[in-house]
Amino acid sequence: MIQWNSNEVPEPPYIASIFNYFLSDDLEGYQAYDELTLELAKQMPGFLGYESFKHDGRGSFISYWRDMDAIRSWAVHTDHIEAKKRGKSHWYRYYHSAIAEVTSMHMHRI
Repeated sequence: MIQWNSNEVPEPPYIASIFNYFLSDDLEGYQAYDELTLELAKQMPGFLGYESFKHDGRGSFISYWRDMDAIRSWAVHTDHIEAKKRGKSHWYRYYHSAIAEVTSMHMHRI
């Protein structure tokens, strides 16, 4: 389920940053940086929300942003840059990321 940054679900269009990964065995410091970067991202202007899935070392993290300027600001944040460096050198066996424009969103709660 998407954890929106406010009580209001935003109206599209907005941007989804999709990060898929396979964790390595070297996870020293991973949990702390994962929590830190999520809290920092939540404070960034233009951050709308996120959803995350993990299973057997594989995962997806999708963050939603108002526009590309907001994503660019997050991309150059010092702590995010450090997390990316550590991810490449230690935490991930594999990852890929994609940026997509969300033009419609349909949510249904059961």
